[in-house]
Amino acid sequence: MADTPPRTLAYCGKSTQELGTGLQEHGWTLERVDTWSELPAAIQRTGARVALIELSAADETCLPAIERMVVEHPAQEWLALAPAELLTREAIAELIYSAFFDYFSPPLKPERLLLTLGHAWGMAQLGIRLCTRREHSSGFPGLIGDSPPMHFLKGQIKRLAPVDMPVLITGASGTGKELAASNIHHLSTRRDGSFIAINCGALPEKLVQSELFGHEKGAFTGAASRKIGRIEAANGGTLFLDEIGDLPLEAQVNLLRFLQEGTIERVGSHQPIKVDARVVAATHVDLEQAVAQGRFREDLFFRLNVLRLRMPWLRERGRDIDKLARHFIERFSLEHGLKPKSLSQASVRALLNHSWPGNVRELMNRIRRAMVMAEGRVITPAHLELEQDRPVRSMLTLAEARDLAERETILATLDGTEYNISATARMLDVSRVTLYRLMKKHGIELNETAITG
Repeated sequence: MADTPPRTLAYCGKSTQELGTGLQEHGWTLERVDTWSELPAAIQRTGARVALIELSAADETCLPAIERMVVEHPAQEWLALAPAELLTREAIAELIYSAFFDYFSPPLKPERLLLTLGHAWGMAQLGIRLCTRREHSSGFPGLIGDSPPMHFLKGQIKRLAPVDMPVLITGASGTGKELAASNIHHLSTRRDGSFIAINCGALPEKLVQSELFGHEKGAFTGAASRKIGRIEAANGGTLFLDEIGDLPLEAQVNLLRFLQEGTIERVGSHQPIKVDARVVAATHVDLEQAVAQGRFREDLFFRLNVLRLRMPWLRERGRDIDKLARHFIERFSLEHGLKPKSLSQASVRALLNHSWPGNVRELMNRIRRAMVMAEGRVITPAHLELEQDRPVRSMLTLAEARDLAERETILATLDGTEYNISATARMLDVSRVTLYRLMKKHGIELNETAITG
């Protein structure tokens, strides 16, 4: 059983100097700060699940910022300490009612304080467990983040998963194409069948046919027994062909025949075998260019490119980078028995400023390395090998930043109108012709459910 996380209270206030001693006697650690704006750093530093903020009349002008701070830290339960006369002010009363778990008015009664803190801590722990469980039960396990590109990606997966047609997933290496394919499978009608993944680029050329289609005993030297191929093993489920662009031309011919006829032949046999498997393929190369250069069959490309999904670069995902980093820290702590660590503010800035040419895979490797190299509890840019004095390669030009913002706005609006082109054009205040031109410019494709009228 996992160890129970420590009970830490992040506290901003000055009127209860005796608070720390009373809490320590009951197993609490108190992290005190002088101003409410320091609370996020204290939470990050200590992992506190409960925060107590003492409000005063002077804070009334800062209520929107305080509310934003509370909303941006949903993993914590927030408590307020406010004099009774302050609660008569509508703005403060509304803030406490809408954003805080509970509140106190001085003088504090130790019994009630400890009871409420315990309740808040328990609710915070429950929320974390439910959040993790919800992430898996929602149909998107592993796809961490809620940035516009990820929101759009999940919406696309949800739409195309039930449609039993081939899917082509494009995107740079390390963006999570296999995770997307797995989510497509688990949201499809084939979820009870097998999900068989094969990396076409990692197969020895002489064994490609045998791995994909299987072989009969004695089909070639070393074939001591019959072997079921990956395609046949996926019968009733989903076959994921990663790096399909690296598949040799000879194997492309047989794969095309399977997609056209739904049958395969094992190596060494002429007996057709019926196989019912959905094919999801993925590639980091430009298949249209590969077709033009004669490296990939055009007819196979059209068979695979029925439904299409694009994986976003990590650098397009904004604050998802921070969330992913913290997710990997928690995961590696559990997997390898390492002490939990936190990211310094400088590390967060370094993560957000890096260009991430290796995408999520690079982030995982940097976090894993930092978990080992950091001697204390805080991960610095040096541990991530992202020192701030190095030139930042990810700084966008103004034109690149403008293009990125334009693309994300179009995607978010399309998703909000359920791909109604006319409604999207109206909301963006552009003509339909201009919208189509912009979609083409940014590589945004119409999906099967698009409404063009």
